[in-house]
Amino acid sequence: MEKIPPQPRRFNPFTALGPGLVTGAADDDPSGIATYSQAGARFGLAMLWTLFLTYPFMAVFQLICAQIARISGRGLAANMRRSFPAWVAASVVVLLLIANTLNIAADIAAMGAAAELVTGLSRRNFAIVFALGSLTLQIFVSYHSYVKILKWLTLSLFAYVGVVLLVDVPWRQVVVALVWPGLPMTGAAATMIVAIFGTTISPYLFFWQAAQEVEDIAARQGRPLKHDRISAPAEFRRLRIDTWGGMAFSNLIALAIMLGTAVTLHNAGVTNIATAADAAKALRPIAGDLAFALFATGIIATGLLAIPVLAGSAAYALSEVMGWRTGLALKPRQALHFYGVISLATLAAIGLDFAHVDPMQALFWSAVVNGVVAVPVMVVIMLLAQRPAVMGIFALKGWTSRFGWAATALMALASGVMFASL
Repeated sequence: MEKIPPQPRRFNPFTALGPGLVTGAADDDPSGIATYSQAGARFGLAMLWTLFLTYPFMAVFQLICAQIARISGRGLAANMRRSFPAWVAASVVVLLLIANTLNIAADIAAMGAAAELVTGLSRRNFAIVFALGSLTLQIFVSYHSYVKILKWLTLSLFAYVGVVLLVDVPWRQVVVALVWPGLPMTGAAATMIVAIFGTTISPYLFFWQAAQEVEDIAARQGRPLKHDRISAPAEFRRLRIDTWGGMAFSNLIALAIMLGTAVTLHNAGVTNIATAADAAKALRPIAGDLAFALFATGIIATGLLAIPVLAGSAAYALSEVMGWRTGLALKPRQALHFYGVISLATLAAIGLDFAHVDPMQALFWSAVVNGVVAVPVMVVIMLLAQRPAVMGIFALKGWTSRFGWAATALMALASGVMFASL
């Protein structure tokens, strides 16, 4: 009897979703929720087009970061250390550490405020529990289990889609607003556009996704693609699906947040929103208890997702520059410096919260520092992606290169407007 050869396994795009999905979801952290809520409450539907514009630039740049790591087998900071003078990588990492610590502080404050709204208990106690709980998971839970936890946490962001489904939405106006700016370019509008760009395209996302690709190479006992060209087509397809899918998810949730606050708060005349918790509180009398509960619990869940990404990206960057052993797959005793950075960043953020630092001031200064960091980091990353010493025969060229430089120019313009407005 003739033996039937085994059928090739069908490619499942859902199994390709990994680092890109978690990275995209972490972009919608409590600080991001505050920004998108402010945009929706203050300007209504008129800011929706910004998310339609940023999506391709965000996705392409994240894809470039993932490709650098998958091709070279090293994270972004490690490649910077090998390719540029030491002061370049050190300057980038120091600024990243400052921005991430401020961002963590703003996020845990927002999570505590949201939990206080839901339960009536002390926000500071909740902030400590959330921060230390996240730190404990990063240190003591195995890498594979931890990544699964982060993947499941991404589902919590559908709470904001639920808010949109609970309210009346003028869909025809929404479609127009997605492709056409419907407001005069005032100073306030320009500042909000810069805030949206800065929130959506953030340096910590570059380092996290690249580091997770390096972790995946080790977990699968693979080799960098510049030494394994046979695997390149399948890996590039996985990276494209993961990154474009993850960034689409990120922008969809951001769109839901902006849209939900636009058709509720803005239409009701509530235009002054300072924090994500303020948005949840204002939503309750307008859209009802369910919408309020979904919005508030979403703040907590996305904070639990974002804190490890913020602390982890800082730890990866500093450890790679210093030449320390790095990776969540390692036990704490195997990577003391790496886990030490995660711990110090988280504890410093808690300290800022207890030092009565205004969370909005922390958010403001993290945005300023990110504005300082973003453009030079993007320039350095683009130069890395075009170096044969880093990328081998896969050095960046063509439309991906043009889009990458366009994203860099977009952020340079946004940063310039931000500093002019200051």
